Amino acid sequence: MAVHFLVLPLCFLFLGTGTPASSASTTSLTTNTTADGSPARQAAGSGGNVTTFSFTTFHGDLRGVNMTVVGDAAINGGALQITPDSLNDAADFLTNKSGRVLYSAPFRLWRDDKTSGNANKKVASFSAVFTVNVFRAPGTEPAEGFAFLIAPSADKPPPGSYGGFLGLTNASTDGNASNRIVAVELDTEKQPYDPDDNHIGLNVNSVVSVANVSLRPLGIEICPVKTAKYNVWIDYDGAARRIAVYMADVAESKPASPVLASKLDLGATVAESSYFGFSASTGRKYQLNCVLAWNMTVERIPWDVDEPSKTSKGLTLGLVAVGVSVAVLVAAALGCYYLCVVRRRKAKSEEEGSAITGTMIRSLAGGPREFDYRELRKATNNFDERMKLGQGGYGVVYRGVVVDDHNNPSTAGTTVEVAVKKFSRASSQGENDFLSELSIINRLRHKHLVRLVGWSHDNGELLLVYEYMPNGSLDQHLFISAPTAGSRPRQPLGWELRYGIVQGVASALHYLHDQYDQRVVHRDLKASNIMLDANFTARLGDFGLARAIETDKTSYMEEVAGGVHGTVGYIAPECFHTEKATRESDVYAFGAVILETVCGRRPRCDIEGFHFLVDWVWRLHRDGRALEAVDPNLDGAFDEDDAERLLMLGLACSHPTPAERPKAQAISQILMRSMPVPAVPPFKPSFVWPAIDGGFDTMSTAAGTGTMSSLVTSSSTWSGNFARGSQSHAPAPEQDTSGSLV
Repeated sequence: MAVHFLVLPLCFLFLGTGTPASSASTTSLTTNTTADGSPARQAAGSGGNVTTFSFTTFHGDLRGVNMTVVGDAAINGGALQITPDSLNDAADFLTNKSGRVLYSAPFRLWRDDKTSGNANKKVASFSAVFTVNVFRAPGTEPAEGFAFLIAPSADKPPPGSYGGFLGLTNASTDGNASNRIVAVELDTEKQPYDPDDNHIGLNVNSVVSVANVSLRPLGIEICPVKTAKYNVWIDYDGAARRIAVYMADVAESKPASPVLASKLDLGATVAESSYFGFSASTGRKYQLNCVLAWNMTVERIPWDVDEPSKTSKGLTLGLVAVGVSVAVLVAAALGCYYLCVVRRRKAKSEEEGSAITGTMIRSLAGGPREFDYRELRKATNNFDERMKLGQGGYGVVYRGVVVDDHNNPSTAGTTVEVAVKKFSRASSQGENDFLSELSIINRLRHKHLVRLVGWSHDNGELLLVYEYMPNGSLDQHLFISAPTAGSRPRQPLGWELRYGIVQGVASALHYLHDQYDQRVVHRDLKASNIMLDANFTARLGDFGLARAIETDKTSYMEEVAGGVHGTVGYIAPECFHTEKATRESDVYAFGAVILETVCGRRPRCDIEGFHFLVDWVWRLHRDGRALEAVDPNLDGAFDEDDAERLLMLGLACSHPTPAERPKAQAISQILMRSMPVPAVPPFKPSFVWPAIDGGFDTMSTAAGTGTMSSLVTSSSTWSGNFARGSQSHAPAPEQDTSGSLV
């Protein structure tokens, strides 16, 4: 379950004194947990002053349990889809829609003060932070809008609430006090009552905002052409009856000043028992309205406790004072306990964990050599920055020199250069990455794979040792940059070397997919992970994302980490929807590598109006000018037949439909010139999801056609771009989510 519940009995004492809730509210999207992992529900009789729930991702099993999904909303792709996420015909499936997703349990947001009258109602403070992605399909205009909602019931949106009504009201109910709703809108369509088509507004019982602010002067565009994700913070101070809204890019921290601030008396507006959630709509134009993560802290007003009488107020205040003193003492005691006991236990646990991991590695059949940590530290000159070869999401790679394996008498006393990969995440996840990579590559034996030399796991440090590749990576030769101090000058790769490199990688891929005793999907095949030895022989490396799958399975899905792994330009379009790695997705990445190698351009590049290399090459193929894509740095020194073969093979591997891509074995035969390249249609086929053939690992016998589909299509967008929370969202262009390491 993606949601957890936490009651904080010693927090939010400030709420009774009028201190703004925002001053102490939690705005991170981290997950809160309890001992039993129970779901977040506010229930009468539960202790504590606040209720907190946190969703870092969303799964379908939350529907009807923690989430009420109504209207045209859904949960898929790891996100709340407030309006439909569909690749079907827009006129039928995307326009004139409205939906809501609400947290399933209501909250008591105010209570009458029986001693002072309704003017002094007790009103709950709350703090919300959520990550939102409002996305438009290429070539379309956004509309209508998205809103954070407080509603009196979990009912579906009223009929006719599409278009400018944002799923909140309709033509007959808008402005009625009986609506009892409050919403913070992110509006992307200008109505006569709006300042523009890119603003934030506060709505009370109506879509005509009581306060609004244009976001354009602040440099924020709710629904830009390129995908953007924003964090929105909403802090409400029940004592001061004031709301403040903050907004920033997901990579930025909470701003110091709010985007919008206004007086708001929830006690006079919303129902005593109300629901929190989201609402959105589309009109003649449409957009996707997705919530990726959601965290809330709400001051708790119990249902079974009345306001104390005047005669008991003095006693109550005294008890509060005593309670605060006791709380301070308890906190101090807990602090001492943590310093004296917990840290000691944690250190001991880490030592035991290291020992367990070491035992597991030593038990591997044909296990690699175990290095002493001090030996590797000395080999890399104490991990000197000048020895660094590369860096990525899983760690840093250093060049080093070690004494050759002492168990081999013929090489005793000699030294050898190595690449030492130091994992950056000294945590359980880093340990999982370490063990996953080691367990897979330990038994792989192929001349076109980087060889594992050894490992070390001392003092909590995780290190893998690989053979050193003196010619670096393929991308360093395709895209020559100014040499750094001490680095070898790079020379442009000739045609024969390029063809041989592609052949070598294809051979390695065939081995991983078909010849090893388990199917292995690499999941991060790209030019920066193709290493070159002293003879410029290709060696496929970086198995940090690689996973073995059973022979009767077709895909691997990492439930724990979630999201889409890899680098934009190499990620197959279906992965944004399935979040699964397959042999077909590896082949798609290999197609990007082929085109990159032949053309001397990165898969994600701007050329002649195209944003991706594959689209440009496909257009040249349509016009009968494919050879114009060959890298001009070759000065025409290439074999035209082989160049045509590689370009067509690159396009065939880049087919949007997984089942239409050639298998690794066929690719190797094509590169050996023993079989022809599959027919490539002149027009790039449309990507349609779900795939018509309904599966993977099967080759369709139907030839590709040049007919363009009338469905809404995309090569790398829609719902996959919205999953997930933390930093596991699909990467922005040119952003690498894995790292370029050996």
